Amino acid sequence: MRLDLIAFFTATLIAFQARANGELSHLLGNPIQAATVSFGSGLLVISLVAAKHHGMKQGLAGIKRGIAEGGLKRWNLFAGMLGGIFVSIQTNTVPLIGVAIYSVASISGQTASSLIVDSLGLAGGSKKHITFRRIFASLITVLAVLVSVWDRIDANDLSLIPVALAGLAGGIVGIQRALNGKINIYSGQHWTTSLLNFIMGTTFLLILTAILIPTGRYEFTSLPATPWWVYTGGVLGVIYIAYSATIVQQLGVLASTLLSVGGNLFGALLIDWLFPAHGVKVSAWLVTGILLSFAGVIVGGVSSQQQKR
Repeated sequence: MRLDLIAFFTATLIAFQARANGELSHLLGNPIQAATVSFGSGLLVISLVAAKHHGMKQGLAGIKRGIAEGGLKRWNLFAGMLGGIFVSIQTNTVPLIGVAIYSVASISGQTASSLIVDSLGLAGGSKKHITFRRIFASLITVLAVLVSVWDRIDANDLSLIPVALAGLAGGIVGIQRALNGKINIYSGQHWTTSLLNFIMGTTFLLILTAILIPTGRYEFTSLPATPWWVYTGGVLGVIYIAYSATIVQQLGVLASTLLSVGGNLFGALLIDWLFPAHGVKVSAWLVTGILLSFAGVIVGGVSSQQQKR
């Protein structure tokens, strides 16, 4: 299957992950605990895969060689912690500004950082200059997200600091994708890259929990027995991170981001259609946004980029 199609369809998983994590956070009333449960369950799953996957050891050996030879910097290995930071910001800002405004701010941050990290060659591939076409494709993608959530934006939810944090969270995702691409060059195993991400992300969230408990701002809540699907966020994250690490190497961070946005919106459409939240229906705004996101992918020249490699 073509890499651009894989990028698109794996990105639909993130919409389902967001729904699962969001519902878990709502049931627990504790965003950080929900994030830790999600990352921890993902770590458990990828650890089980690692125990049965012979290529894992080769991947870890490749990472060690990369560090020893100097091609892979030690700080690159902290990409997973960026994922932990992202989830922490996400679970704390969404209740303040709403999913719609958060989505627009986050995607804006992702596209901006993707342009920059591509121009720096941070993912390990060739550097890609910031051109008018790439900027235009980014603007179309941000517009697509804005249109898709237009009917759900509540101006009363607008608050400058949470919006800025949402944009920062998106920027962090762009950097994380690039670092994962660099790690994957040396690991040669996307499951190894995913394992490293979940180790680092879970470690960060556990450290954050240890810091918050003495302040009285954190209380453990009993995990709900139902619904079962609120615990699928970790598994979906494992699959997405594993494949996106390979995809970003081939397509670049910006192209991966454009396809990811389209996949996310398509996943949101499926959720609103098959498993709608209370009072939520499929809207013409969301469908229009999805079509606009495809336009952004075309303008960005994703297919042509893949063919040139």
